[in-house]
Amino acid sequence: MCGIAGFAGTGDGALLERMAASLGHRGPDDTGTWLSPDRRVGFAHRRLSILDLSPRGHQPMWDAGGRAVVCYNGEIYNFAELRDELEARNWSFDSTSDTEVLLKGYLEYGPGFVERLNGIFAFAIFDLQRRELFLARDHLGVKPLYLAEVPGAVLFASELKALLLDPRVPRDLAPTALLRYLTFLWSPGTATPLRAVRRVEPGTALVVTDGRIAREWTYYRPRFGGVAPSTLEECVAGVADRLRTAVHRQMVSDVPVGAFLSGGLDSSAVVAFARERAGERGLDCFTIAPDGAAMTSDGMAEDLPYAKRVAQHLGVRLHSIPVRADVVRHLGRVVYHLDEPQADPAAINVMLIAGLAREHGIKVLLSGGGGDDLFTGYRRHLAFEAEKYWSWLPSPVRRAAAALTGGLPVSVPLLRRIRKSMQYAGAAPDARLCGYFHWAAPSVAASLLVAAPDPTRADEPLLAALAAADPAARGLDRMLLLEQRFFLSDHNLLYTDKLSMAHGVEARVPFLDLDLVAYANSLPPAVKQRHGVGKWVLKRAMEPYLPRDVIYRPKTGFGAPLRQWVRRDLVTTIDEVLSPAALARRGVFEPRNARALIEADRAGAIDASYTVFAMLGIELWARTFLDPPQPTMLEELPGFS
Repeated sequence: MCGIAGFAGTGDGALLERMAASLGHRGPDDTGTWLSPDRRVGFAHRRLSILDLSPRGHQPMWDAGGRAVVCYNGEIYNFAELRDELEARNWSFDSTSDTEVLLKGYLEYGPGFVERLNGIFAFAIFDLQRRELFLARDHLGVKPLYLAEVPGAVLFASELKALLLDPRVPRDLAPTALLRYLTFLWSPGTATPLRAVRRVEPGTALVVTDGRIAREWTYYRPRFGGVAPSTLEECVAGVADRLRTAVHRQMVSDVPVGAFLSGGLDSSAVVAFARERAGERGLDCFTIAPDGAAMTSDGMAEDLPYAKRVAQHLGVRLHSIPVRADVVRHLGRVVYHLDEPQADPAAINVMLIAGLAREHGIKVLLSGGGGDDLFTGYRRHLAFEAEKYWSWLPSPVRRAAAALTGGLPVSVPLLRRIRKSMQYAGAAPDARLCGYFHWAAPSVAASLLVAAPDPTRADEPLLAALAAADPAARGLDRMLLLEQRFFLSDHNLLYTDKLSMAHGVEARVPFLDLDLVAYANSLPPAVKQRHGVGKWVLKRAMEPYLPRDVIYRPKTGFGAPLRQWVRRDLVTTIDEVLSPAALARRGVFEPRNARALIEADRAGAIDASYTVFAMLGIELWARTFLDPPQPTMLEELPGFS
């Protein structure tokens, strides 16, 4: 697991050195740069040594014939099988790294080799024979890849901050992206806060020639339906078998492997199968210890007792780190590492856990991410399933129901959730589906922005994906399509990667093993949501391995008592950072509307704490990356140690 950056077109060695320095946290074990003799292509690499710890794994890596060079971030879990195949075709290897398998697989099969990889990756290969730069991102977007097109060059990097080291990248803000950050708390699609920078979509590859993108294509999209097992028992057994295989496959490493353990079903399931493979060394697991009273007041269940229960049941070592209201001291660091103004406090938890893991000598953590997105574990999935009881009603009746529930008090968690689930009851089906992902109505989000785009643009990427969806994806599968294409890659996986790599820790996601994803997506929705029980098939699959009270506990997020933080503990920070004078200077937010929203949330008249936190994140992001002096490394920011 590493950090990559580079360019094709025009650039220089000094830019590559600066890029490598800015990504130092992603790869503290080694660094390397390469600049072509004609100075038309350059790579920068930071290495986190996981497989083949020797200098033979150094990057950028050349093949022996000098035809191609690779700059790679990630892990290829089926590299051993691919290596055997290549050796049968007379390729020899100088290292035991998956990097060399990737390079020689490309030389043997060309760009189509990417479709055969089962792993998490973003990489660049320059082919001197073809004079082409080949870039690709993994199937589900576990590893990030950013792109900027400037006159005469295409720039790429694992993190946005590396691109900003090139003065040719404009700093103009993207109003539509800001609208989405306020609506969703993250930006679905390719848009980032800057017009000039975009994310490469998951399952996408591109070829750059002569400093411009010559071709870009999607090689993978989630598919649904297919031939499902004939009995429920076969479904349950199939899930257990494939999850076990995925966990064992992803434990390949030349350094110790640990795991996140929140006490929820997904992380507990991963730990259960990881313990089987851990051997005599055992398994170190890591979690947070939040303020239980604050979590309860925010309508969230406390995880720590369940994490302890699972650790005792499975015989693993559990390490915890407190998460308290003094979280404000972490905000600057989180904003810097996120690169994007995402407003999910779970990012803080990941950063703290990764730091704790690194203190214990762990460089690889298995995550339970993706289980909800495959098997329907979010509250919105239950709300969507409940539509069958009322979606047949005439639209005027549905609109009346939305208006009626819109008056429910936001101070009671259950009533707040009912109000949110019915917010778009009167809308068309696809618009209603998108609405389940909203934290603020797009119209409200637009009212907060000075350069307000059309609110309907907020949902454009999701609606486009639904319009082009696999015809086999129906009902609940259409929501899972959005989860897997957007919520995972553009939000959950993004902050998990950035904040774990902030401490040089690699996060692996066994639930997103391609074989398991394909199997889960082939199952009918009726075995995922069954009799009002979400993740039914996964829960049944884990009954032989975990306590029932862990499997069937109420759903809670990997979050924090954000409402309490915003309304009490962060008041001074919010009033300073989002003061009318500060907002007027920035020119992004409309000061009067922003202040009215903050005051209404504090009074309990509306539930807008997450929107306030989103505004705070956007302003802190702008202060970090737009205001001079712009940092090239974390240590250059004031207040960091």
